Amino acid sequence: MHATTLTTPDGPFSILVGAATDTTGPAGGPAQEAVLAGGWTDDLDSLLALVHPTLRLSTGPGQLTRPSSPDGVLAEAADAVRAYYDGDHGAPGRVPVRQASGPFRSHAWDVLREVKAGERLTYSEYAVRAGRPAAVRAAAGACAMNAAALFVPCHRILRTDGTLGGFRYGLPIKESLLARETTPPK
Repeated sequence: MHATTLTTPDGPFSILVGAATDTTGPAGGPAQEAVLAGGWTDDLDSLLALVHPTLRLSTGPGQLTRPSSPDGVLAEAADAVRAYYDGDHGAPGRVPVRQASGPFRSHAWDVLREVKAGERLTYSEYAVRAGRPAAVRAAAGACAMNAAALFVPCHRILRTDGTLGGFRYGLPIKESLLARETTPPK
């Protein structure tokens, strides 16, 4: 598993990338690199703890590599974060991501990736889009368990009353992201 940390206007942003067998294809399919976690921290071990155990393989604390010049999906993800902060708010959505959970949560994360920059949904609206209108708590849980912040834009989901709600990296970062996405790119 490889990692990098970037400096952003909202603080350090770290990305973890790893190869995992593609579970959507034939059994034993080729390993595909994807973002496994991302967020506003420079604590890679805490970010690694967010990755589902089946995707961590044998990587434990202190075993992440930080290549001096990232390549592959790690470079693509780093470029996407830079592009996001330069005004291309759709860039992180074009990077492959892999998270593991049950069927609803996995589907809900896919649905989150379809929420465009500038769009805001309440947890209730998000549950409807995910195909389970009564599953508002499960939709909120998908946001709470999202390891790949920015690449899976859970910051675009608001409480049912329209207020911000929570965000793993703090409400000031969530507010900054939402404001950035409503400001036209320079």
